[in-house]
Amino acid sequence: MSAADPFGTAALRASTLQSWATSPTRLREDATTESDFVRAGYRDRLFTELAQNAADAAVKAGVVGQMRVWSTDHTLHVANTGAPLDVAGVQALSALRASAKRADAVGRFGVGFTAVLSVADEVEVRSTAGSVRFSLTQTRNTLHEHAIEFDARPPVLRLPWAVRADPLPGYDTEVVLQLRADVDLDVVLMQLRHEIADILLELPALQSIWIGDEQWRRDERPVGERTEVAIGADRWWQYDAGTVRWLAPIGRSGRVRPVRDDVLRAPTRSDEQLSIPAIIIGAVAMQPDRRRVLPGAHVAQLATGYADFVRSLPVEDRLAMVPAPGFARSEVDGILREAVLDNLRRHAWLPALDRQVPIPPGSASVLPGLTSELAELLTDVVPGLLPPELSTPAAESVLAVVDVHRVGLAHLTELLAGIERPPTWWRHLYAALEPLVVDNVSAEELGALPVPLADGRLVTGPRTVLLGSDITVEARVGWARLVHPDAAHDLLGRLGARSAAAADLLADAALQDMVEAIDRGDEIDSDPAELVDGVLALAGVATGDLPSWLGLLPLPDVDGELRPADELLLPDAPLAEVVVADSPFAAVDPDLVQRFGADALRRIGVGWGFAVLRVDLPTGPDHALDDEDAWWRGLPEDPETLVAVRDLDLVEDKAWPAALTMLAADSQLLPVLADRDGYTAWWLRRHAHIDGQPLGHLRSAADRTLAGLLDELTHPQADALTACLADPAHVDTDLAQLLIDRLSDSERTPTAGVITTAYRLLATAADSGRIDADAVVLPALVRTVSGALVEPDAAMVLDAPWLAPAVSPDRLVLGDIATAAALSRLVDLPLTSEAVRGEVMSSGRTSSWEAEPAAVLACACLGLPLPAGSIEVHDDLQVRLTGAVEGVRRLPAWVDADGRTHLTVRGLGSSV
Repeated sequence: MSAADPFGTAALRASTLQSWATSPTRLREDATTESDFVRAGYRDRLFTELAQNAADAAVKAGVVGQMRVWSTDHTLHVANTGAPLDVAGVQALSALRASAKRADAVGRFGVGFTAVLSVADEVEVRSTAGSVRFSLTQTRNTLHEHAIEFDARPPVLRLPWAVRADPLPGYDTEVVLQLRADVDLDVVLMQLRHEIADILLELPALQSIWIGDEQWRRDERPVGERTEVAIGADRWWQYDAGTVRWLAPIGRSGRVRPVRDDVLRAPTRSDEQLSIPAIIIGAVAMQPDRRRVLPGAHVAQLATGYADFVRSLPVEDRLAMVPAPGFARSEVDGILREAVLDNLRRHAWLPALDRQVPIPPGSASVLPGLTSELAELLTDVVPGLLPPELSTPAAESVLAVVDVHRVGLAHLTELLAGIERPPTWWRHLYAALEPLVVDNVSAEELGALPVPLADGRLVTGPRTVLLGSDITVEARVGWARLVHPDAAHDLLGRLGARSAAAADLLADAALQDMVEAIDRGDEIDSDPAELVDGVLALAGVATGDLPSWLGLLPLPDVDGELRPADELLLPDAPLAEVVVADSPFAAVDPDLVQRFGADALRRIGVGWGFAVLRVDLPTGPDHALDDEDAWWRGLPEDPETLVAVRDLDLVEDKAWPAALTMLAADSQLLPVLADRDGYTAWWLRRHAHIDGQPLGHLRSAADRTLAGLLDELTHPQADALTACLADPAHVDTDLAQLLIDRLSDSERTPTAGVITTAYRLLATAADSGRIDADAVVLPALVRTVSGALVEPDAAMVLDAPWLAPAVSPDRLVLGDIATAAALSRLVDLPLTSEAVRGEVMSSGRTSSWEAEPAAVLACACLGLPLPAGSIEVHDDLQVRLTGAVEGVRRLPAWVDADGRTHLTVRGLGSSV
């Protein structure tokens, strides 16, 4: 060695030339080996190999690695910082097989430098410690000088020459490649630019690379357990597990972008295709050309730390790093995929809502479709529940790869069974679950969902409960499965819960059984006090009519004694002013009024005004109504609904004017008062008295049908009480007796029209069977059509029109000709046709109705059909009367015993 040849290149050349001269086979082997490396093992690895050497030099020197690439004419220059060339290095460059680098260096085989021959035959390695040259031309000339014959391309890198040349100032080594004529410099530079990012990722000893005036720089920023690596505008998350580094590209959105197609990097790119979603840079035994893993290499060890790498990533990015199901791209890929998945399955990296630290997949649970609202509720319900960002449909399939347990809706209901939470928590849960119920299958899975009830119980299954549609208060409803109002939600209805209004719950048969059991003195399962509170709470919000049996519910009175609700009155109740002094009513406990309000108490029967009894499909008079039997007997058939005002029999007689005012002032009672056939109007007609008269004996001011016989009701609410007054169209035995008595009352002066109407109504009622004639007591005098009162022996009922002119009006009792016989029987008076007989004494001419102009004119004017048959027309019709009337009379018309009609000319019109 000398200053001119610091690396002893002359000795190296001499040794090599001697081996070639003595063994031509060795020369051919060297040539073939170099050619194979150039054309196969190290093809397209020029920049990679030079970068590896630069990285090793930087590590060896303990400096920041920098590279610079530039060109002059058709020459490529690659300079780097770090340890300069030394003797061992020159020996390695010219040996093809041996390497002078440490075992932990990137390039371990000393043959990677052959990659320079892919673009150049003339190569210089300039260094601050000395420079060498490799030359195809000089090698050929040297072989010729030494008489070594070789007809093929000789190996270029076996013979180094010392040269005097310095590297680029600021750099320790410079490789100068005089490109062959067939090499496109622009293509080479473009290829270098394409590889720079990968090189900087793979070789962290290199910090920056220049190509001309362009710089690529690797910058690192620690972020927790990971490091952010930036090269230009591109960024990666990096995790260093010691023998292996994992990197995940970061997209423009800041989210991790899985790697689709990549290769094993050991540390630079190999030909081992991978489907792992992260970049792997690790140490594994490789073949000399670094393209393939050596058979038997411990590939699975490369998975070490993968779960730690994934754990270091943001939660929303972790699943992107789980290998997707699919076929392996190579044998190495298959081994590595399984090792990675095994590492993920065995180590903690998944975030659980109920844990401060990550958990392994085997301890995790995923609820597909989990929202943040639902997650907040289920944190301490579902062990190991993963957050919403890991619960999407796409995430579910990924988590299945690492054996994360899937929590379906059915399993969720099992986990919810028996947990204690306030009702509002359950409502929030139902609201959060509703978006997950997308079809009948998901609805069926929630069939056993727990539901809190208003009485404090927690029951299973929405199909078994009732949703209060108008219930806005808390009510302990022990007789029905009513959902607690704070837990009510539409989802329960979708899952089968039936809607029930407060009125529906208060009409429930189970409640009726409990109330009636208490009334009988029987024990019930529920606390009676809670039952009362529940009923009153519902009554305060219920709409519509409530069942009358709620009046049996025991409530405390002012003295604390329990009484049926319908035996209690509210403070200052108007009803107390009209009932008898010894009525069964007592004042209700004021505390109940304060807690639930007067309206709720009134709804279940506590008195303010008059209470109403309402019974559907009653079967008999068994409702404790006064005189109910008598009313029921008068009905043509059982009513579909019994609606009756209660406690009318408790009204003080002198208080009826005020009581009627109360009844008529209550709008809810107006339909009951207007039902003439109903119990209430029926009872009032018979038992309510005004000025000593039953209402049924009075008439309204607007009804003058029987004026003079019936007195007018003088009351401010008379119009609302019409159905409770006498009805001329519905004369019964009682009213018939009254009319007969009033007709014989000399103090009364009814008009002839009223008298006739009264008799007609009596006759119609008697004829239809509404009057019990045997029960009617006849007076001593009879009112006739003239208004006169006569002895019964002098009176008769007109049943033949032609007898009217023959009998004095003072003797005639006139109703309706058609019902004269019924009237005769009712008032026990003879008919005129029976009491008076007649014989026609005059002669007339035979004619017919249609032949007499006067008869035709009369019928036309009256709108009557013209009678058929013959008539006898007299100038002066005279009839001899016998019986109750004696003598010969001139009459306008007569019908003889044979049925022939006799008329006078003047009497034709009136006779019609």
